[in-house]
This record gives sequence, structure tokens and C-alpha cells, in this order.
Amino acid sequence: MGTHLITGAGSGIGAAVARRLAERGEDLWLLARNAVRAKELAAQFPGARTLVGDLATPEKLSWAFGQQPLPDRIDSLHHIAGVIELGAVGDLPAKAWQRQLTANLVAPAEITRLLLPLVRVAQGHVVFVNSGAGLRANAQWGAYAASKHGLKALADSLRAEEHDNGVRVTSVYPGRTATPMQESTHRQEGKEYDPARWIDPESVATAILTAIDLPRDAEMNDVSVRPGR
Repeated sequence: MGTHLITGAGSGIGAAVARRLAERGEDLWLLARNAVRAKELAAQFPGARTLVGDLATPEKLSWAFGQQPLPDRIDSLHHIAGVIELGAVGDLPAKAWQRQLTANLVAPAEITRLLLPLVRVAQGHVVFVNSGAGLRANAQWGAYAASKHGLKALADSLRAEEHDNGVRVTSVYPGRTATPMQESTHRQEGKEYDPARWIDPESVATAILTAIDLPRDAEMNDVSVRPGR
């Protein structure tokens, strides 16, 4: 039984990964932005432990983690939470850029920094759930894509730095997936949302579990998951 810490476990891909790991009897630690959300996650995943820390203020995570119990080791650390605000480069204000870069890039970097010693103990795995936008930026997607391109760079650097410590690093690039974030994205695009058209979160969870379950003689560096319909 391993110990796994997940951000974004409340819905979508994060919830699917947490559920699958819980069904296997694994030890779950779930990051929540506040105490109310922590209680909700504890009810959603009985037996899981929660850790409170807000991705919107990564500069406070060190203090927050220092006030709470942490696991002794982390076999896999899953960065799945994120935010998206669409808009043209000529229109999107600085605060929208800052919100996305903070939650999607700076917070994962800081969480990784703070918890990396526990991942090293386990010779564990860090999983960054990126996006197709982390490989290609389209019109209106500049800020979000920039944060995800940055997340790819973070993962690539971490992989090179931690290889000799036995830490594996995987970036997963899902296409459009039937999640609440995707529903919000469709609203921002002014499009009708039909979840049946897109990837089931369970399918992305399968890709993630395949990566962390891979025997130690191999490592999945980059996994692209595209809609099959």
C-alpha cells in the first residue's frame, strides 16, 4: 500500500484518481484550499486524510504545511488542480494572468519543493496533469497555455534533477475531458457543453495509474490523451 497526495481531488480527473486509489486500499492525502473544503473531501473519501493549503497563495504554503501533520513518505504526488480564464492577449488583464500562473505553475512548483524530501524517501513519482494547451497555444488561450507550457518546463527540469534520486516524473496532456472545468471553458467560449463528446475522466485516471504502476525499469515521461470519439 502506497501513500499518495492529490490536489484537485474534489471533482473531475482528480476525483477519478482518488477514487481508484481508494478502491485499491491506498493511503490518500488530499489537498484542500480551506477547512470547509477539507471536511467535504473527508466525507467524499472516507479514510482519506486532508491537508489545507490554498493554491492561490503559494507563498503561504510553507507556513500552512508546517502547522499540520504530513505523511512520512509520498509514493506519488499528483498535481491535478487548476484554473482557466480565456481571453485574447489584447484584452486579458494582468490579474487573470497572475491567477492562472499562480495556481497552475507557481503553486505546483512550491508544493513539489516542500514535499520533495518525502517523495525522495519513497523514490516516488510526481505526476503533473498538464493539458493539450501545454503543447500548443490557440487564440484566446494565451494565459492558460503559458501556465501549462511552464508546467511542462517544471516537469522536465525536475525529472533531470531527480533522476539519480530514483524519483520519476510524468506529464499527462489530456485533451478536452468531461469535467466541471470543461463545462466552465465551454461557457467562456459561448459553446454548448455535451460531456458525451469528450474524454471520460476515468480514462485519464487509467493513464495516470498506468504511469505510476509501471515497473521501476521504465518511466513514462509524457503521456498525451486525446478524445477518441
